[in-house]
Amino acid sequence: MIEISRNLRIAESEVELSAVRAQGAGGQNVNKVASAIHLRFDIRASSLPEEVKQRLLALRDRRISSDGVAVIKAQRFRTQEKNRADALERLCALIEKATGTPRKRIATKPSRAAKERRLKNKTRRGQVKVWRGKVSE
Repeated sequence: MIEISRNLRIAESEVELSAVRAQGAGGQNVNKVASAIHLRFDIRASSLPEEVKQRLLALRDRRISSDGVAVIKAQRFRTQEKNRADALERLCALIEKATGTPRKRIATKPSRAAKERRLKNKTRRGQVKVWRGKVSE
């Protein structure tokens, strides 16, 4: 079981991990060893609570595809074990981001002094633009 929070866990069978070759420069070893980890997690088919699934799917995150699959590629480290731990940690952080309920926004109005400052600045900017005009004789 992968523990996301105290009361939220997902089964390891729901996460698909595969080893792939890392991109970029890495010397002679880079073409022989598959040290990068490609993680796939199907949000819709997971055992997460329905409200967490909906929040995850609503997130504007490029790692979540339109099919509802979270794809994470971890290649920061040289070893496969560290990359696996990094990918799982990033998945947990993504899910944890969706577990918190968003705060309700309280609408506020600008103060009278703020309105006056804004109008004063607008007048000043307008005057600067007038001064930039042609000089009449």
